[in-house]
Formats: sequence, structure tokens, C-alpha cells
Amino acid sequence: MTSLKSRLQNDLTAAIKQRDELRSATLRMTLTAITNEEVAGKQARQLSDDEVQKVIAREAKKRREAAEAFALGDRQAQAERERAEGEVLAGYLPAQLGDEELDGLVADAVAEARAGGAEGPRAMGAVMKIVNPKVAGRAEGGRVAAAVKRALAG
Repeated sequence: MTSLKSRLQNDLTAAIKQRDELRSATLRMTLTAITNEEVAGKQARQLSDDEVQKVIAREAKKRREAAEAFALGDRQAQAERERAEGEVLAGYLPAQLGDEELDGLVADAVAEARAGGAEGPRAMGAVMKIVNPKVAGRAEGGRVAAAVKRALAG
């Protein structure tokens, strides 16, 4: 078992003992998502820490989107619950990049792509290939794409 998955299970046990309903429910849902990912496909497999982290990031994104939808639907109690669950999951993810750090990485990637001959808006794919491994879970794909578009337009 990976260290991140075992940490989640240990934290779940502690949350249950402390009768922390929010934390235990959130960790249960996340561990279920991880298990579903492990048994998906033709053969069951063990996820690496990076893959577990991607599942956690996907679950956190679901919570953010659900919170926005509940807030738009004027269901504040559910929106608060989703935000709280997202905060629990954020504790298991690497620190997110700030806008300045992201823009710096994107600027370096744009310069590298231009050195390789990629120019203008068509260079988007080349820049994304360069910047995605550097960002790796520390920024959402939409934020990265928007930063790349701004850098290429400017």
C-alpha cells in the first residue's frame, strides 16, 4: 500500500475515533474513489502515490464545483459542507502555485517553445507539454491553460 493511501486510512481511523463526522465522511468518499480507480480496467492494480494524489485532486475539484453549484442554487448549507470537504482534501495535496509563480513557469516554457520554433497561438500545445510536468498537480489545468494563452497573446 502506498504511503499516501495508508496515511488516508490512518487519518480516517483517527477521525472515526474522534467522532469527526465531516472528516471521516470525506476520507471515506476519497478512499472509495481510490479503490474504484484501483479496480477499474481489466486488472486490479495498486496506485502509486502520484496516482493517489491525482484522485484526491479530482475529488477536491468535484467539491469546489459542487460548492459553486450549490451557492448559485441558493443552498448555502450544502455549499459550506462542500467547501469544508474541499479543505479537508487540500491538506493532502501539495501547496498550490500562486499566480506569480505560475506566470514565471509559463514564461520560461514559452521562451523554451519559441527557441524550439513554436510561435503564436499555435504554440499552445508545445508550451503545455513543457509546463505541465513542471506544474504537476500544483495548479489546475484550466488555470495553466489560461496563463499560457495570456503569455502567448502578450
